Formats: sequence, C-alpha cells, structure tokens
Amino acid sequence: MIRTTVPTSVRKGSALVGIAGLLVLAGCATTPTDAGGTTDSTSGTDSTTGSESSSGADASSSYADGTYTAEGSYQTPESVETISVTLTLADGVVTDVEVAGDPQARETEQYQGAFIDGISEEVEGKALDDLNVSRVAGSSLTSGGFNAAVDDIKEQAAA
Repeated sequence: MIRTTVPTSVRKGSALVGIAGLLVLAGCATTPTDAGGTTDSTSGTDSTTGSESSSGADASSSYADGTYTAEGSYQTPESVETISVTLTLADGVVTDVEVAGDPQARETEQYQGAFIDGISEEVEGKALDDLNVSRVAGSSLTSGGFNAAVDDIKEQAAA
C-alpha cells in the first residue's frame, strides 16, 4: 500500500475553501424583508407579519372589481408549461375562476386537467390576497404557474 501525506498548507487551504463555500450558501438563506416579513424561498412570495387584515372589506379598497387574465409558466421535468388564468373579482374576493392549459407533454395534459377540474373549489370565495395554491388534485407543479398568474392579476387589479 502506498500512502501519501498531504501537506498541511493544502489541508488548511481546502478547509478554508469549504468554510467560504458554507458562508456563501448561508447568504442564500431566507432573510427578513423590509416589510417585516420573510420571503419564502420555494415560492418567492412575501409573508408579512403585522396587524394588517386581508378581509373582504380591506381587499375592496386594494383591488378593483372586474375580470382579469394572466399567464403563468412553470418548469416540468420535460418542458416549460404555460397556463392562462382568468379571475373575476368583487370586493377583493374571487367570484369565478377559469384556467386554460396548453400542455406540451402527455403527462402534463393529465396534471393540468386535474388541476383545472379542482381549482374552483380552492379559490372561489377567497380573498385575492389569501390565494397561494400549493397542490390541487395531485398536481403541484401547475400550482407554480397559477400562483405566478395570480401575482400578475394582483398588479393588474390594484386600485
């Protein structure tokens, strides 16, 4: 058996590089935002703490009534998919939702179909600010596209 000795300077240098790498990765961790909340690293949404309320009364002053449409895209293992989301708002509350997909892969067609069939139960009757869908009828990736479209609709409907 041949045994080699690694010089101390090389071992110390490797340790320093490892520590530097950990510090860089620590900088990627969730940090407080200016609004006093934290940013969710998985969805990019801001959850603010405080005494603000998102009830229908407050929402009516934040969003104009009407019907808004936006597209949201999301990554699947096979491709980038897009869905179109149309929300109807009254007093800041979702009264109707329509989602249309354009699946690029066969498996995506199945998941988008299940998502479209179950989304109205998840969002109708809820305040726009309370929408953050994570999984509908077994479809979790489609939710990312839906949430991106909802963020765009919030900007469109801002009064």
